[in-house]
Amino acid sequence: MEQLKIGKFIAECRKKINLTQMQLAEKLGITDKAISKWERGIAMPDSSIMLQLCNILGISVNELLSGEKIIMENTNQKNEQLLLDIAKELERKNKIIWASMWTIMIVSITSLFAGLLIAAFLIPEGIWLLVTIIGICIVFLIPCFFALKLEVSVGAYKCKNCGNEIVPTYSEALWAMHCGTTRRLKCPKCNKRTWCKKVIKK
Repeated sequence: MEQLKIGKFIAECRKKINLTQMQLAEKLGITDKAISKWERGIAMPDSSIMLQLCNILGISVNELLSGEKIIMENTNQKNEQLLLDIAKELERKNKIIWASMWTIMIVSITSLFAGLLIAAFLIPEGIWLLVTIIGICIVFLIPCFFALKLEVSVGAYKCKNCGNEIVPTYSEALWAMHCGTTRRLKCPKCNKRTWCKKVIKK
């Protein structure tokens, strides 16, 4: 999806129906700054108001996402292209989230070992060393929980038994036995608990 093209299209449609950015914003219950960002291609309309925006501008959602008026005979081709663009955008975002998850894990593990080594050399044996080690471990766990949330939010886990793709809840993934990004989950399709490998593409 070309945000700049969509932004120009929104501006054209708004001007055709003689609405200012402020007037359009009032109809949608948002600020005129949001409209300005759309029209400059900085941001996209939120999905929750996209349909309302299309109704006001007198266009379809397909036309909005295409950034142009669609002639009937080209509709199917445009729909296919939009679906491909949306799939590519989703895949790109998933890869960014996936990379972020691994970055958090690597930095956390490195920090954990560095903190434990520093504590072992600088703090004499006793209660303060124990408190420091417990504190470091707790601090290490916080980003791990966040990394798991990122892991669960992208793609799915593939059942080794039937090939079904499972999207578990956060708590299911948290309490499941795991080895890296492979987790032992119960498949709702074959009803068996198997080691399910993480796949980004769903």
